[in-house]
Amino acid sequence: MALTKIERRNRIRRRIRKDVEGTAESPRLAVFRSNKEIYAQLIDDVSGKTLASASSLEKSVAGAEGTKSDRAKLVGKAIAEKAKEAGITTCSFDRGGYLYHGRVKSLAEGAREAGLKF
Repeated sequence: MALTKIERRNRIRRRIRKDVEGTAESPRLAVFRSNKEIYAQLIDDVSGKTLASASSLEKSVAGAEGTKSDRAKLVGKAIAEKAKEAGITTCSFDRGGYLYHGRVKSLAEGAREAGLKF
């Protein structure tokens, strides 16, 4: 019984979500990666609300030149700026079942550079 890539990712995702939970003071930074774009959300799991979001579709990021990893870093910086505006300084990182590598790592590094702690 071979797992598909999606089934494998979802299994890893559930395993991560057992431990990672977001609160209003320290929300969960959830990452979703499609083939072309990357999305990030700060989520308060207690109330079930998204506090801030950023993606590579936003005008500030979409017009940027460079690789998908470069744009992911800009998304990380954008989510950190929105977090600062909302008064959030720390969060827990939810890689969503993806390996901490490539675009996911670039997004995390961009968020850290802009001042978000996790």
